[in-house]
Amino acid sequence: RRANDTDYGLAAGIVTADLNRAHRVIHQLEAGICWINTWGESPAEMPVGGYKHSGIGRENGVMTLQSYTQVKSIQVEMAKFQSIF
Repeated sequence: RRANDTDYGLAAGIVTADLNRAHRVIHQLEAGICWINTWGESPAEMPVGGYKHSGIGRENGVMTLQSYTQVKSIQVEMAKFQSIF
């Protein structure tokens, strides 16, 4: 409760030998990046960003591309136009 008593939620870390406990705690934390037995590492494919007032989205990974782009579907027929209606 104390860890979540803030307007921000960028990152959190837990150091423990009990990984089950670490996962239980991590799932209760309101933080966008969570580390267990490490700190500050984030591979390029891992989306990073905060919760609450700690950011406006995610960086890195596929999520970044999705947030900066829109899908547009285009079909091109190379033969002479013929209406199907």
